[in-house]
Amino acid sequence: MSLISKSTVQEVNDRLDAISAVQDYLALEKKGGRWWGRCPFHSGGQEKTPSFKVDPDLKTYHCFGCGKGGSIISFVMEMDKLTFPEAIKHLARKLGIEIIYEDGGTGQEEFDNSEKEELFELYRRTTLTFQHFLHEKPEGQAAKKYLSDRGISEEMIEKFKLGFSPPDRDFLHKFLSSKSYSNDFLEKSGLFSSRYKTMPMFSGRLMFPISDRQARVVAFGGRAMPGVLQNDGSEPPKYINSPETSIYKKGQTLYAIDLALPEIRQTKTVYLSEGYMDVIALHQAGIVNAVAPLGTAFTGEQASLLRRWAEKAVLIFDNDEAGKKAAYKAIITCRKSGLFCAVTGMQEALKAETTEETDKFKDPADILQKFGAEILKKVLKNTINDIEYLISCGKSQYEAIGSGKNRAAEFLFPYLDALDSEIERDDCIALIADAFRVDRNAVQGDYTKRKTGTHSSKYENPAQQDNLAGKPIRMNSELFLLTVVAANMFLYPELRAALEIKEIDDPAAKELFVAMEECFIHDESGIDFLLPRINDEQLRNFMSGRGISPEFTGVNAGDPRRLMEDGINEIRKKRLRKRLAEINFEMRDNERADGQYIDELLAEKKVIDSQMRKLEGR
Repeated sequence: MSLISKSTVQEVNDRLDAISAVQDYLALEKKGGRWWGRCPFHSGGQEKTPSFKVDPDLKTYHCFGCGKGGSIISFVMEMDKLTFPEAIKHLARKLGIEIIYEDGGTGQEEFDNSEKEELFELYRRTTLTFQHFLHEKPEGQAAKKYLSDRGISEEMIEKFKLGFSPPDRDFLHKFLSSKSYSNDFLEKSGLFSSRYKTMPMFSGRLMFPISDRQARVVAFGGRAMPGVLQNDGSEPPKYINSPETSIYKKGQTLYAIDLALPEIRQTKTVYLSEGYMDVIALHQAGIVNAVAPLGTAFTGEQASLLRRWAEKAVLIFDNDEAGKKAAYKAIITCRKSGLFCAVTGMQEALKAETTEETDKFKDPADILQKFGAEILKKVLKNTINDIEYLISCGKSQYEAIGSGKNRAAEFLFPYLDALDSEIERDDCIALIADAFRVDRNAVQGDYTKRKTGTHSSKYENPAQQDNLAGKPIRMNSELFLLTVVAANMFLYPELRAALEIKEIDDPAAKELFVAMEECFIHDESGIDFLLPRINDEQLRNFMSGRGISPEFTGVNAGDPRRLMEDGINEIRKKRLRKRLAEINFEMRDNERADGQYIDELLAEKKVIDSQMRKLEGR
């Protein structure tokens, strides 16, 4: 087997831009001469304080949270699950470097033994074949006319590599077999029926190639042509999609991610729509940071993928009941992954732009077809925050029935669960109370009872107010801080001197705080003493596994004291931000109060601003 030469590996390493290479996978920010990001390994890219550092000079990475580190080439291998030769070839292609093999070989043996490489080449060839049928063959003219009638430009047809699969069900297998592809390989390619080995998945359909982040085609979506019926006279499924293969996992990609990624990185915003045609319409209107899920509902895995580069998602879903349900689920999914969220009000904006009946134009593709790209771009600027959208949905769904206000508020509780910030959750509870004209404490009480299954009291032990109730343990900044200290108990006296338990919001972190306090009181140290003092079984299991792993103990933990100090600062900042929000609320709520009271609030606000600047190092 011919191996890639050392000179090629060295040239790749020499020319590799570490920052650019890593930014293909996650957003980086320069602070103090170093580049930082949210670690994609131990937190799914959702940690609040970036712990993932990239050194552009040494071309290495290291995460102070989980301890992972190595060269940028090893980072690419880890992220894309590539072997070393595959990573070198991938990077060489991006850098325009010719791959030279030892002993003057061609590397053909290595290529032939790489199933993924062979699949990439197969899908590239098949894409070109489908494009040829769309542009050059009589069979593709109906699909070409359909695209023209929908207002899709030639530029978009080329940009998205649209094609047409031939109606002849024998063509594709015969064609690919003539290119020396074996029957066994074609069977597992995802292009043919699992039941009828030579029958293509797609025939007589408008074809939408699906690419990965490196712009390699990995799958297809196929749309049935209007008016074309199956042999039994029934209508075929409108869309069918490729099955998963070794190069294609639905949850790990999104339609047009390769085309949208540069703009997503720059704007930190992504537009999320429902289908292929909608994404193409959005790109034609200049919204080039638009993507779509792939034949399924938007998943948490896809949201976590987008969170690597984006901070905000703008949802563009149909205005029918199915679209509203999809939007509701997508909002919850986005918020759980740390993405801020907004929803477009296309129909309302469209009504202001035209005198026509607009209800029938329910998605971007329809609006592009009827009104053109400029109107589509204009109406997409009309967005509302996700909480306002959900309050509006709750009102329309439940206010007409007897217990409407109660049901409408409950409709919003999963959204509150998804929020990671207590301050934001508190503000949203106030918005819900105002929207339904009910007492804020009543909303808070119902939410607390639903969440914990108990009545809460301000006199209860803070560690007992939030019952874990078998909920899965989710790592967050508070739990990370407490786990670091639990794994390094010599730090606990410093923690308890700096923080009170009432300043901790996460219930798992609270219970861990109580367990450490009991160990401290009884002069006990070590995980063997800590675990029996943890009541919740899931938290106990978490600590017996993750809590004693190298990411929190030993050399892989970095500097535990520094991690603790950073975590304490984050909690202090959160507490100060909460008090600032309270002061702002009191000032709005007491506009007619005497001047002395307002002056006292302003003085306190000034002190808090000073403390915040100090904590943020400004």
